[in-house]
Amino acid sequence: MRKQTPSNKSANWLGLIVLGAVLTAFAPAAAGKGKGAGPRLGPITVVEIVIPDRAALDDLVRAGYDIDGVRGDRVRIHADSDELAALRADGYRVAVSAAPALVPSAVAGLGSYNNYSNVTAMLNGYAVSNAAVCRLVSLGKSVQNRDLWAMKITSNPDTAADKPEFAYIGAIHGDESVGMEMCLYFIDDLLGRYRTNDTRIANLINTTEIWVVPVMNPDGLENNARDNANGYDLNRSFPEGSATNLGNFCYGPTLATNGLQPEVRHIMTWTAAHSLSLAANFHTGSLVVNYPYDNDNLGSVSSPSPDELLFQDLSRTYSSNNIPMWESKSFSDGIVNGAAWYAISGGMQDWNYRCAGNNEVTIELSDIYKPPASKLPALWSDNREAMLQYLERVHCGVRGILRDAESGLPVAGAVRVEGFHHLVFSDPAVDDYHRLLLPGTYTLWFYAPGYIPQRITGVVVAGGPATRLDVALQPVSSRFAAKISFQPSAVPVPQNYLADTGAVFGVRSGGFSYGWDTSRAAQTTVRWAGRSQDLRYDTSTQMQSGGNATWEIAVPNGPYSVLVAAGDAAVASNST
Repeated sequence: MRKQTPSNKSANWLGLIVLGAVLTAFAPAAAGKGKGAGPRLGPITVVEIVIPDRAALDDLVRAGYDIDGVRGDRVRIHADSDELAALRADGYRVAVSAAPALVPSAVAGLGSYNNYSNVTAMLNGYAVSNAAVCRLVSLGKSVQNRDLWAMKITSNPDTAADKPEFAYIGAIHGDESVGMEMCLYFIDDLLGRYRTNDTRIANLINTTEIWVVPVMNPDGLENNARDNANGYDLNRSFPEGSATNLGNFCYGPTLATNGLQPEVRHIMTWTAAHSLSLAANFHTGSLVVNYPYDNDNLGSVSSPSPDELLFQDLSRTYSSNNIPMWESKSFSDGIVNGAAWYAISGGMQDWNYRCAGNNEVTIELSDIYKPPASKLPALWSDNREAMLQYLERVHCGVRGILRDAESGLPVAGAVRVEGFHHLVFSDPAVDDYHRLLLPGTYTLWFYAPGYIPQRITGVVVAGGPATRLDVALQPVSSRFAAKISFQPSAVPVPQNYLADTGAVFGVRSGGFSYGWDTSRAAQTTVRWAGRSQDLRYDTSTQMQSGGNATWEIAVPNGPYSVLVAAGDAAVASNST
């Protein structure tokens, strides 16, 4: 489950049986008492405690407890024995909750809960029977060596094309099977209607690259566990914050996945390779669409992204087509900003938006955590049109292809809307970009390494299909003898660039020299401050020069803030 709502609603919360009482006594949770994303290797107990206010909620978040629900003053936590002891030591009496285990059907099919073997068989069957528009691929292996299956649905599936890419992802928490079953229903519905020449579905499949990952956590599915086989909550295990937002993926090998859980690593690699434009991941335990940010280092308060209004509109597209969700008494219009609900670290949707330029939301499908299988057809009826209309929104905004103005060849680059501190990247396979936007008139910037940035004003976005805007980028002057990468030495150097080693380039007349000073390592912290759109090139440098000298240096084009200081290096720094 992703989250719960702040509500006084007394209805059955998650379909759980409460086995104990809650003591309304509180003490601040000390930092570090929880285990964050994990690992939690012993038995996991689901408990509920009562908090006095939102400040107490943030204490629990900072302490590292795995919170998966907030309803009014009640907080739901997944805890191991150490965490249970810490909660009790802080004065909380916990109410232990139990949910019925879901027994998968022995026979694969819709309308019942399927195990991993059933899902694999169903996906293979769909791929074989619909080979003209389907490809089943493995994104990689789980901890226990199970494939993370992804179904690609599009016309001419073996050919890269100028199409926006979309994804639904289920069962990031292995014991939340409803999202997986909705993904299977969705695949079945798309392919069945395509075979009957349904015009709407045919248009979607012909113009969109649709991906469905029914089970992101196959080990958790098989073990009836929230976490993966290493004991990690995968939706708390993605890189967090600007430290990983290193700019455009096309600027060299920037995707650092070392030390991450294998399922997270595979999803990140796949996302980066495809430049997804719109996505959603499914959970249960509430009924709402939750949108970024889940965490902007402000605590459990509203934390809007640069695309707050777009995310609200996308979220309403889903909720307004799911009647029970839209009529929620807990959430206005059935949507909520993630951190306004409660903050988490390491969530998938924040990583997607910040680091991959992908607009992803988290969709809670059922107030009942594990509804009986008999409820699945009704849940599909509630979500069928919502899933289709949300998919169709991938075609809004501005789209086009970036090309070299001289050769006409595709160029890998990035797009920024003026006034939005956010990049969207072109697809490495075709170099098509898809920038989702609400109707309006915009100014767009286009960037690529080795090319002059291009600013285009007066781009009109209507309410229908995306505005077409192909862009030809002019290469930078060839007069530069070398391109220098302003990066820490441990970062791989992009192709065709030289490394800034910190060495002096040579003595000049008058005893002066040109060079770069890397000894002031503390000042490299400005690279996290987001001074440029491509944050990998923010660093401190020092140059010495005498007389009317000129210094030229080439870096990938884009907006930069250049800090210039004049002073005498031979005296104290306060002489600057």
